[in-house]
Amino acid sequence: MTWWGWMILGAVVLGAELFAIDAQFYLVFLGVSAALVGLAEMLGLGMPEWAQWTAFAILSLLSFFTFRKSLYEKIRGGAKGFRASMSGDTIDIAEELLSGSETRTEYRGTDWTVRNAGATAIAAGSRAKVVKVDGLTLHVEAE
Repeated sequence: MTWWGWMILGAVVLGAELFAIDAQFYLVFLGVSAALVGLAEMLGLGMPEWAQWTAFAILSLLSFFTFRKSLYEKIRGGAKGFRASMSGDTIDIAEELLSGSETRTEYRGTDWTVRNAGATAIAAGSRAKVVKVDGLTLHVEAE
């Protein structure tokens, strides 16, 4: 295959991963391997076609097993230290919240319904502890 054929193949495979298919980074390494074989041909390495395909396969497999898992976890993995559970966190209450009543407040970048699950009212401007999360409702108690 000509050098530009490998470059086109690499671009198509990379484009498929980036814009159309979430193949968990497998296509990225195929695309990069194709581009590397095309680059070698462009620089005049002059391999027969069977050697080009063999180099493509070896580069793809080496990159899969060497880099894919760590790169995928860095880019797509969860943030270190991030807890999915909000129980035990504290939030700011903007307005007075009587026992059993609800209000809306912003927490972690979005608006939540906050329900006072405690027996005492929570004063405006004070902090409350999250005791339970029920769907999109945070159940809180005075701190």
